[in-house]
Amino acid sequence: MKTPDECTNMAEIRSEIDRIDRQIVALLGQRFAYVKAAAQFKTSETSVKAPERLEAMLVDRRVWAETEGLSADAIEKMYRDLVSYFVSEEMQHWQRSDSVQS
Repeated sequence: MKTPDECTNMAEIRSEIDRIDRQIVALLGQRFAYVKAAAQFKTSETSVKAPERLEAMLVDRRVWAETEGLSADAIEKMYRDLVSYFVSEEMQHWQRSDSVQS
């Protein structure tokens, strides 16, 4: 692991970016496991989609982005896309679980 200032060429920079991206993808996998686990506590399609929770979460992510010197708009878009994907997956998981319980 090298800091950006310790990198002496593009290969090192790309290697570090790849390392970080691998960690990000692994963390997204962990996040997804929680999303799927949440389906067992949901009682309706509305509770799966939880639009009010999404909006509150996006406010926090925008603040976090600004704190890190990132574009709040870009981070919000990324999270909207991510959550949209996760909600569709959670909906399928919830519908399967709901049909088993019925």
